[in-house]
Parts: sequence; C-alpha cells; structure tokens
Amino acid sequence: MLYCVNDGAVMKAWSADQGANGTLIHFYGDPTGTFTKACGMIMDHPGPIGKGLIGRCKRFALYIEDGVVKYSVIAEDVDFDPAGDDFPEKVLPEQIIAKIKEIQGAS
Repeated sequence: MLYCVNDGAVMKAWSADQGANGTLIHFYGDPTGTFTKACGMIMDHPGPIGKGLIGRCKRFALYIEDGVVKYSVIAEDVDFDPAGDDFPEKVLPEQIIAKIKEIQGAS
C-alpha cells in the first residue's frame, strides 16, 4: 500500500504512471490528512512550512503485520533536512526489504 496526502484522482494517475494498476501495490489518497495526523506523521517543521509545504506528511515507511506496526522509519533530519528530500535512503526499497527480511527471520 502506498498513500499520500493527495486526492484520489492524483493517486489514480500516479498509479497508472508507475505501472502499478493491476498489481499488489495500491495507491490511496489522504487529502484531508486524517491518516497522516492519526499516525503522527504531519510535517510541521517550520522549514518546509516556510516553503509552502502545508498539510504534507513526512517521508516515512511502516511495515505492518496483522495490524501491528513491526517497523517504522522516517527519512528526516530535523536540523538539516526535515522533509527527508536530501537523504531518503532510510525509506528506499532496499533498506525496507532488508529490514522486513530481518524481522521475518527473527519470527
């Protein structure tokens, strides 16, 4: 599952653009930020807000099994890169997949 604080039309177009239609990957919109706020991922640092990024979510990933968050990571450095744009490595597939394998191996 992939979600963003965009509306459904944007998410549908993004899914099509990425070739995800008909795959196991589903794109969901959170235009009012309800989910983003509920999981504490609203980007409220003054740096991004000062650039007009209002109501956005942090760049993050969650690994969830049976409704339980097993792994959570945020690509941010509150002093240098609060939006996680310059150093997204923590949330790239290679890192997440390695962590999931580690968690599953420990089970």
